[in-house]
Amino acid sequence: MPTNFRLWSPEFSDQGKLSLDHEFNGFGGNGQNISPRLEWENPPADTKSFALTVYDPDAPTGSGFWHWVIFNIPSDLRVIEQNAGTVSTQLLPSEAIQLHNDYGFAGYGGALPPVGDPPHPYQFVLHALSVERLDINAETTNAVARFLMSSYVIENAMTVGYYQR
Repeated sequence: MPTNFRLWSPEFSDQGKLSLDHEFNGFGGNGQNISPRLEWENPPADTKSFALTVYDPDAPTGSGFWHWVIFNIPSDLRVIEQNAGTVSTQLLPSEAIQLHNDYGFAGYGGALPPVGDPPHPYQFVLHALSVERLDINAETTNAVARFLMSSYVIENAMTVGYYQR
């Protein structure tokens, strides 16, 4: 039964624009590659952990692009701080695991649609899970982790930010 599970960022409105802070710095991007602060409320009562994914379905790869994948987020957490996607900041709880994004490194890889494309949607999805942790480590591919997660999802909350270069 759906709840009022809700995810948002104080840095962009749902369906609003991401900023240069959130753009990748590399592959022709000049952004700051800073992950936004995310907040949520009203997860399902039986939530035992969370996972976060950030995905661009419009990336010209044939399969979209995964920008950020985190697992084993404790169930009592309600905020992911700005720049937590930079692994060296250690802003996430120690049990949380940031997997490799499609850029090839662990943590947040910012928005980087091709120049001239219409705005791309960046789907920030918080997954409420029925297990305390997935039996994965930092070397697990994000595809395998997402597959393992799929049978434990209770409910999802999503906010979308758009970006264009």
